[in-house]
Amino acid sequence: MKRMQLGTSELEVSNISLGCMRLSGLTDDKAKNVVHHAMDLGINFYDHADIYGGGASEEIFAKAVDMNPSTREKMILQSKCGIRNGFFDFSTSHILSSVDSILQRLQTDYLDVLLLHRPDALMEPEEVAEAFSSLEKSGKVRNFGVSNHNPMQIELLKKYVEQDLIVNQLQFSVMHTGMIDAGLQVNTKHPNGVDRDGSVLDYSRLNNMTIQAWSPFQYGFFEGVFIDNDKFPELNSVLGNIAEKYNVTKTTIAVAWILRHPAKIQTVVGTMNTERLSTIADASELVLSREEWYEIYRAAGNELP
Repeated sequence: MKRMQLGTSELEVSNISLGCMRLSGLTDDKAKNVVHHAMDLGINFYDHADIYGGGASEEIFAKAVDMNPSTREKMILQSKCGIRNGFFDFSTSHILSSVDSILQRLQTDYLDVLLLHRPDALMEPEEVAEAFSSLEKSGKVRNFGVSNHNPMQIELLKKYVEQDLIVNQLQFSVMHTGMIDAGLQVNTKHPNGVDRDGSVLDYSRLNNMTIQAWSPFQYGFFEGVFIDNDKFPELNSVLGNIAEKYNVTKTTIAVAWILRHPAKIQTVVGTMNTERLSTIADASELVLSREEWYEIYRAAGNELP
């Protein structure tokens, strides 16, 4: 599987990551099968969050890999914190306690990457800076980033934190292209010309932050999967034609579409189906042509100026 540099860090990661949110719904044996299959495919990056399964996903993952020093050094672990029951919390105490609990559940001494999960409107960046410094000095966290943040929120954090912010995890797929649309519709009256995210795609490239694309097969906000969905006949026709050309699946092409962007986006996939995971892995080194990329973009209902 193709490797890429994660942000400004020294981490060399698979360009496809396994998102572990759904592990909590599996038996121990099924979870072990999924995770080991991902490892066999060359996936070395595993994305967690303290809220996934109320923490159970991290516990099940540790059991699935039989966590030990030898196993740990072969994988790169990322988790997220900051979402609580009905509110967000970037306080020093919450970040520190969250990481301690994450490490306990994952049965490891450190995280390769910690992300702040969603923006906290009451964030005091000095508190985040204190937490990050403590976690770095203790060796509990080696790299830091954010999730679902816009550029100005990141700039505010960067004014206070000493560490590089290497990742921003954002929803992105063929059917969720806001960060692409605004850049194509510059100086037009087209509705897609409205910049809703502060040019986060260009900002990320300028600052060497890796975008991690979550929900790569969803349309809307967890409204459903667009592949083989009757609501999107033109898109599925185009995906099918291109998939046939490369002798792969529509799912493969949907991921290849994300990976084709020169921003070097890492795709986070959450399937717990080993067969589907294999088809996703086929996208790792499949490079779509410029014409194919735009054909898929248009088939998803997007207009070019």
